[in-house]
Amino acid sequence: MDFDTYISATIIAALEAGKAIIKVYESDFSVEYKADSSPLTLADKQAHTIIKEYLTTGDDVFPVLSEEGRCIPFEERKNWEMLWIVDPLDGTKEFVNRNGEFTVNIALIQKTKPVLGVIYSPVLDKLYFGCKGKGAYVITEASNRFSSISGVKEIPIETIIEYAQKLPIKNKKGNNTTLTIIASRSHFSGETEEYVNSLKESYSNIELISAGSSLKMCLIAEGKAHIYPRFAPTMEWDTAAGQAIVEASGGRVVLHDSEEKLAYNKENLLNPWFIVKTKGCTCR
Repeated sequence: MDFDTYISATIIAALEAGKAIIKVYESDFSVEYKADSSPLTLADKQAHTIIKEYLTTGDDVFPVLSEEGRCIPFEERKNWEMLWIVDPLDGTKEFVNRNGEFTVNIALIQKTKPVLGVIYSPVLDKLYFGCKGKGAYVITEASNRFSSISGVKEIPIETIIEYAQKLPIKNKKGNNTTLTIIASRSHFSGETEEYVNSLKESYSNIELISAGSSLKMCLIAEGKAHIYPRFAPTMEWDTAAGQAIVEASGGRVVLHDSEEKLAYNKENLLNPWFIVKTKGCTCR
């Protein structure tokens, strides 16, 4: 399958959603709370509407599973061979706290596996994308580079690649003996701390950094961190796009107790614990 058209549509959807999110972010917005006590803002709702509109127009239309439209019975979903998994605003807590570490996540799933992912950080104006068979990339100043996309249905893949830097980015410092671990800013569990301490037995130099939302996976794909253990709850829309990008960069997203990859469109949309590893990382 040629994914070029889907790469373009996904990038446009993410950038347009990002514009709407920033408008709300820079306003005096209010916060609602869902039944599970997680925050919800106008930015979540508007981004969801924009992304769904872009992804459900055209010749090949796949169903959309989104955090803001999650209540689709498994009996309906289980026969979907292709679907989009979307988090219109990943890191709403970061959004509410105004620390800038929130993203737009869009992934295309084929038979339970992510084959295309786009993650856009509106505040950093950085867009990451990865596609099976094409590699992973980052585009800086993304909104400026594609400032004329409003109303455009497709960006030529050659133009996208022209602005992009391939991942992982080579370490200019040469040999680096430090193991860099990235952890969640909001969900550093006791199990995560125990795992980090276990790595100290094998590595003399360890650096621990933190970040919000799916930016953690992006930093793994870039090669700026080596490993990201996640021993706290996540949902499929939190990880699908990041997994596609990490895997396209040569990295892995596996269960915490095996080398089995995370799967998607499960009956239970809650992910098991997992570990994200950069290309070449041999940590267990």
